[in-house]
Amino acid sequence: MVYENMSTDQERALYGVRDAEVRNCRFEGAADGESALKEASGIRVSGCFFDLRYPLWHVTGGEVRNCVMTENCRAALWYDRNIVIEGCRLDGIKALRECENVTVRNTEVSSPELFWKCRSVTVQDVSVVQSEYPFFELAGAEIDGLSLKGKYSFQYASDVEISNSVLDTKDAFWHARNVTVRDSTVKGEYLGWYSEKLVLIRCRIVGTQPFCYCRNLVLEDCTMEGCDLSFERSSVDAVVRGRIDSVKNPECGRIVADEIGSVIMEPAYADAGRTVIQAGRVEV
Repeated sequence: MVYENMSTDQERALYGVRDAEVRNCRFEGAADGESALKEASGIRVSGCFFDLRYPLWHVTGGEVRNCVMTENCRAALWYDRNIVIEGCRLDGIKALRECENVTVRNTEVSSPELFWKCRSVTVQDVSVVQSEYPFFELAGAEIDGLSLKGKYSFQYASDVEISNSVLDTKDAFWHARNVTVRDSTVKGEYLGWYSEKLVLIRCRIVGTQPFCYCRNLVLEDCTMEGCDLSFERSSVDAVVRGRIDSVKNPECGRIVADEIGSVIMEPAYADAGRTVIQAGRVEV
């Protein structure tokens, strides 16, 4: 079945369609109908414009290509399985939630509460220009070429691989578990607090008070800029090129850098004998 060049504002306009192509359609209008393609399966949606709420809920098997979802298209993709989103623009709040086996490519997103509780996710060359709490409780993801501007990213995320990305975020990876970041820039305040098995390899790390209360934190061949009061109460194995502004009360492990501005070890909170600190120059 092919639906082409139609315009509708009716509720559940194409509810439950099967093995259908939806081309160059517009879902907008005064009737403000929601759930246009709810419960659909095996659909191929291309060149469409969405300005109504909840258009793609409980979709099983689908492709969404070269489509626009406006800021009025809130909660666009929820509870979907086995879907591909490519070449789209997603502007509505809560764009994806509780989806499984999702691939998003070459897409621009402005959406608070993005990718909440999604599983088995692939992200390639995606620009998130604005978001708060993106990737909350994400489980199982491969991310490459992500440009992210947001706040409070990847909280409670688990089993995630990120590479070749730029994350500009107020904080990131709080309570995250089994997350590896490679060849990326991670910029923000209070990065990685309360994380477990967070690994950063060849990354540029920017921002105050990173990596506190971590367990099994690993930094390999990274740089740190403006990173003061780092590693407080953390178990850490860090090899850093260049300078760390300051290290405060690490719990245990190893910290190696070319230069450390200062090391703060307060006897009430840290046992200096449990952490090896090596630097070309250390100011205590």
